[in-house]
Amino acid sequence: MKNLITRLFSRREAQIKTQKPELPEGQRLYCIGDIHGRYDLLQEIHTIILKDSQDYLHPVTVVYMGDYIDRGAQSKEVIDYLLSNPLPLFQSVFLMGNHEQILLEFLFSPNCPRTVMWLGFGGLSTLASYGVQVLGIPHAGVIKKIRQQFKQKIPDSHVRFFQQMKAFYEKGGYYFAHAGVRPKVRLSRQKREDLLWIREGFLESKLFHGKVIVHGHSVTDEPVIRDNRIGIDTGAYDSGLLTCLVLEGKEQRFFSTKAKDKDMKGCD
Repeated sequence: MKNLITRLFSRREAQIKTQKPELPEGQRLYCIGDIHGRYDLLQEIHTIILKDSQDYLHPVTVVYMGDYIDRGAQSKEVIDYLLSNPLPLFQSVFLMGNHEQILLEFLFSPNCPRTVMWLGFGGLSTLASYGVQVLGIPHAGVIKKIRQQFKQKIPDSHVRFFQQMKAFYEKGGYYFAHAGVRPKVRLSRQKREDLLWIREGFLESKLFHGKVIVHGHSVTDEPVIRDNRIGIDTGAYDSGLLTCLVLEGKEQRFFSTKAKDKDMKGCD
């Protein structure tokens, strides 16, 4: 009996995988990949979205996949812009990325062992955008002063914005999370840490997760489309390509910014 149930479940899983995911009728969703301090590219992708949607008369949702900050030179400008509600006629969903999480840990959880790591993978450019200059290789005493200065410089509205970001979002046959999901774990039981950080185990998995997972976090030269996931982080801070996934009904399409000079790249 157990083997029969297993075979039936596997057959049903295979059937689900062959069905193309879709959004509810009369809805369109734009999903923007990792921005990483590229204010210029974010403005450009918004312009494309507005042009693409000008004749669409139904509800529109824009999902931002997290990692708004770090690496690129204009992290503060990106957050100021998003807080200005640049797309007032659309519903906006802001997912948290691992870079936003570690910024909050740097500010409020100084004993967290990975807070210092933030300075080494993009945090220095974010600090600079808020007017906090770091000279040389910071040691423990200097990091404490940097943290105090950053708390004075960063607006409360920015901190609240980071704190209120969602770990995931669901719509129709899609599940949106910055990094991905843990295979073999129900979507309702996913851990926040995996949603923000996972790579190994998720990227190579061929399992169907209950819905198609849309994610950023892991950089590729172009969008990745698999039966169980769609990856849209095309390394905008370095490549100049900020990618947007457009979902409507069963349709899936993409557009991106044009590659530009890397003078806005900032720190790695």
